[in-house]
Amino acid sequence: MAEKIKTDVLVVGSGPAGSLAARSAAENGVSVTMIEMRPEVGVPVRCGELMPSVHEIKDMFGDLPEFDELFDLPSSLMVRNVEAIRLIDPKSRTWEFPFTGYTTDRDRFDQYLAEQAVSSGAELIKSCRFKGLENGVAKTTIGDIEFKVIIGADGPGSRVAQSLGLPRNRNQYPAVSAQADGDFDPVIQMFFGGIAPGAYGWIMPKAGQANVGVGFSPKFSNGTLGEYFDKFVRLQGLDVKTRIEGKYVPSEGPIAKTYTDIGMVVGDAAGVVMPVNGGGIPQAMITGRMAGQVAADNILGNRSIAEYEQAWRSILYKPLKIAAGNKKLADTFAFRSEGSTAFCMRLLGKRRMGKLIRCKRLFP
Repeated sequence: MAEKIKTDVLVVGSGPAGSLAARSAAENGVSVTMIEMRPEVGVPVRCGELMPSVHEIKDMFGDLPEFDELFDLPSSLMVRNVEAIRLIDPKSRTWEFPFTGYTTDRDRFDQYLAEQAVSSGAELIKSCRFKGLENGVAKTTIGDIEFKVIIGADGPGSRVAQSLGLPRNRNQYPAVSAQADGDFDPVIQMFFGGIAPGAYGWIMPKAGQANVGVGFSPKFSNGTLGEYFDKFVRLQGLDVKTRIEGKYVPSEGPIAKTYTDIGMVVGDAAGVVMPVNGGGIPQAMITGRMAGQVAADNILGNRSIAEYEQAWRSILYKPLKIAAGNKKLADTFAFRSEGSTAFCMRLLGKRRMGKLIRCKRLFP
């Protein structure tokens, strides 16, 4: 039995949300232990690897002057700049509008953020799985960890959320992605329908390759992700070179409560994912930093952990709730068949689909 670890803040998960939480807490003067169940941070890659520009982030979530530094990342992490989003319906009609940002290598991206947390004083322990809480002590595969505040950054099926008695993410979409070789335009391509009702695909351009993937709503499609991915690859003539990796994507907006008197959940664990396209890196970083600061302030100055939820809701809640509402409209009217998807996309048109992608109200 390993010797019991004692720490002020225990962070479970080393993705963008966990690493920013660990870094923020450590920079504010408390001891931090971050555990990661995998042997290598960021591996395997299980997302589209898109990072919106600061301009796009502010357009979606309002002016964030105190977060400008958060997104000031090394140019080496910016693999390919993107200039637009192209939406394609089941009949191959397209709508394209400007959208700025870049694709990254998520393994290197996550490793950079984890290194920043460690440089700030956090301890990182890999190959350590969180199993649950017992009498206020974290049970892990390397032994017990005593803490004052716990932060769950362990994804949409968060064990930390479950252990704290917080709500689960409901109606999660399964999704898979891989890397395909080739030369691609600096445009994000998103395909709605054409694969199966309620299914969507993407092509995110990178340097000499692209991140390609498929997700679907089990309510409308009863095939397998492997079948849909193979069909998408075949239809688009993609040269896939890596194995596919899967994950689940929250699709109904933030969970109803994200804190207790001893802990918080951040990023995907809190459901702060854009329901219409699965994007979540900026929200993960924002909630992570907020949680780390609140955790440190709680330990050092008796700040209420409840202030974490007040902080992230003031910035993220409204646009994410609007996006969740838009997603429900799509479920109700658009995703029931290939024909309804094509009709609704044509009805919305370019301007309203641009609003859909940016978490804005479709009407008026």
